[in-house]
Amino acid sequence: MRKISFLLSVIFGITLLVACASGGQTPSAQTPPTSLPPTSESIRLQDGLGQEIELSAPAQRIVSLAPSNTEILFALGAGSQIVGRDSFSDYPPEALQIKDVGGGFGNLDTETIVALQPDLVLASPLTAAEQVQGLRDLGLTVFVLPNPLQFEDLYNNLTTVGILTDKTQQAEDLIAELKLRVQSVEEKLGGIEQRPLVFYEIDGTDPNAPWTAGPNTFIDMLITKAGGINFGHELQGEWVQVSLEEILRRDPDLILLGDAIWGGVTVESVAARPGWGELSAVKNQRVYPFDDNIVSRPGPRLVDGLEALAKLFHPDRFQ
Repeated sequence: MRKISFLLSVIFGITLLVACASGGQTPSAQTPPTSLPPTSESIRLQDGLGQEIELSAPAQRIVSLAPSNTEILFALGAGSQIVGRDSFSDYPPEALQIKDVGGGFGNLDTETIVALQPDLVLASPLTAAEQVQGLRDLGLTVFVLPNPLQFEDLYNNLTTVGILTDKTQQAEDLIAELKLRVQSVEEKLGGIEQRPLVFYEIDGTDPNAPWTAGPNTFIDMLITKAGGINFGHELQGEWVQVSLEEILRRDPDLILLGDAIWGGVTVESVAARPGWGELSAVKNQRVYPFDDNIVSRPGPRLVDGLEALAKLFHPDRFQ
């Protein structure tokens, strides 16, 4: 059930991103949120749904409804301002001490959220539209932070949350640090000629038809930026199931096990799968467990993911 819930939740998130790109009413991270002229000390911003959100002052009691939002808040030094978090928010470890309000793929505990008296609920595209509206109908201020598709979108989100929480300087400092780290990776990978073909396994429950990341996903963007070629880049759909025959035909150079932590998949279990021993990545011992959280949660740790991928793909450039 955990695997199924995880898979469905990511499919749901990707579906929202597709709707966003097609001009629907779901959040878009293609342009920075529009800042509106404040009245006295109030804050007025446009969220990812295009809704004008106003705070009378920077938020001090925040309920976060997405792991990425929680990680952003902590990264900006606003962790102490969080009074509630969704069930999947488990990083940094201090987040586990915050009241769990449900969510994720399940239902939100609306009564608990209201009882926490938040001055801001920070939602994401994974938050169901009816849940967002339900919270707004209860008089709560809900800001939907869009999913980033590129690093510039991530920086825009950090700026936005910095404004909402009175952490603008911290946001500027963090953005500068992240930009330097991204630039360092780009410089080290300058002039690369050989890019490995990378199969990123999201869910190998069915080893004859595992799931991988297609185009227009964080994983696809990071693999490309890290100097690799995403196996799923040319496939149709953001979340793709691939046959073993296709994997054998294209014979990837590396296999990354994004289901290693949550699914318990090991290098040994992959090698033991019927037919998988014929793959070059298995023969050459280039199958690696990988922390999916640093490439699937659109927060500051996306840069950690970029660095980790680049070192795996081109270790000679990082000695």
